[in-house]
Amino acid sequence: MTSRIPLFAVLVSFLAACSSTDEQVPAASGTMDVGPVENVILITLDGLRWEELFTGADAWLLNNDDYTNNRDEVAARFWRDTPEARREALMPFFWSVIAEEGTLWGNRHIGSVGAVTNKQVFSYPGYNEILTGFVDEAIDSNDKIANRNETVMEWVNKQEGFEGRVAAFGSWDVFPYIVNEERSGVPVNAGFESAEGDLTEKEAWLNELQAQTPSPWTSVRLDVFTHHYALETLKSERPRLMYISYGETDDFAHNGDYRHYLHAAYRTDAFIRDLWAWVQSDAEYAGNTAFLITTDHGRGEQDRWVGHGIDWEGSEAIWVAALGPGFPHAGEVGNSVNQEAPSPVYQNQMAATVAHLLGLDYNNRVPIGASLLER
Repeated sequence: MTSRIPLFAVLVSFLAACSSTDEQVPAASGTMDVGPVENVILITLDGLRWEELFTGADAWLLNNDDYTNNRDEVAARFWRDTPEARREALMPFFWSVIAEEGTLWGNRHIGSVGAVTNKQVFSYPGYNEILTGFVDEAIDSNDKIANRNETVMEWVNKQEGFEGRVAAFGSWDVFPYIVNEERSGVPVNAGFESAEGDLTEKEAWLNELQAQTPSPWTSVRLDVFTHHYALETLKSERPRLMYISYGETDDFAHNGDYRHYLHAAYRTDAFIRDLWAWVQSDAEYAGNTAFLITTDHGRGEQDRWVGHGIDWEGSEAIWVAALGPGFPHAGEVGNSVNQEAPSPVYQNQMAATVAHLLGLDYNNRVPIGASLLER
C-alpha cells in the first residue's frame, strides 16, 4: 500500500491524504473536523462534461451545424464572452449558490482533477463505482444484470435509524438492477415506472402524465418525471438518504444534439435549485441536509463529444460538487499563487463520503476514511 499527502489549494486549510488500496485504486480523505448531518441527497448528471460545467457552452460544438441547430437561439441563451459568464448562463444555481456556499472540484484548467478509477468509462461501471466505492471489473456492459455488489444505499438501509428511509430515482431503466432493488430492499423508481403504493395527488397525476408523454428514447424517460417523483417522495416519505440520477445530458449527447444537451444541463441545474430551496424551507431537512453531486463519466472532445468509453479520450474526467453542512465553503477548488496543485478527487470516494456525512463508517473494499472528508 502506498500513500501521498498533497494539499487542497482552496480557501480553507485542510489536508487531503490520497492513498491506494492493494488493488491500486486511488482514494483520499481530509482531516477537517466535521460532525455528521441528518440527511444526504446524492445526485448524478449522466455524462455531463467538466468542460461545460466550468467553462459553459463549447464554441466548437456551438458553431458546428452537425451538432447544433437553431444556433442563434442557442447562442443568445448560452454564449457569453468569458468562460465565467458562460458557465453562469448555463448552470446559474451551481455558480450563484454552490460556488458561494459549497465546493466544486474538477476544473482541470486550474489544476483540479476529478477522475473515475474504472477502466470501462461508461454508465453501469461508473454507477457501481459511485454507489459501492470500488471497481468491479466483471461489470463490462450496461446490460440489465442485478448488481452482485452491495451499494452504500443497501448498506445504509440496514443501519439503525435508517431502515426504510433510503430511496432511489433514475431516468435510466437499468437502475433497479444497479441498486439491486429486489435484494437490497431499497425502492427504486426508474425508467418508465409509475409511483406505487399510497399515492399523493401529484404522484397520481404524474403517473397519468408520464403514460401519455413520449420519450425520445426507449430506455430513458424525461428527467422532469424523475425529478418530480423524487421530490414528492422527499415530501411524503421523508427519506434520510436519497439518490437521484438525471439522464438527459448523456442521451442528447449520444444523439449528437448539442442544443438539447445544453438545455438539459440548464434544466437539471434548475431541478437541483428547486430541491435545495424545498429542503431549506422544510423544518425537518433545513440546516442538516447535504447535497453531493457528480457524474458517472466524461466525454470526448469535438467530434468525439458524442461518445465515451475506453477509446474516447477525456471520458475518465469527472467533476464533484458539494453543498450543505459537513462540507467547507471552499468554492471552486484550484491552483492558487505559490500553492501546490490540489489533491485529485475520485469517483470511488462518493460512497464513503455519503456514509461519512451520515456519521457512519463505510468500509467496502476501500480504506477506512476514504471519503472526501474525515471526522
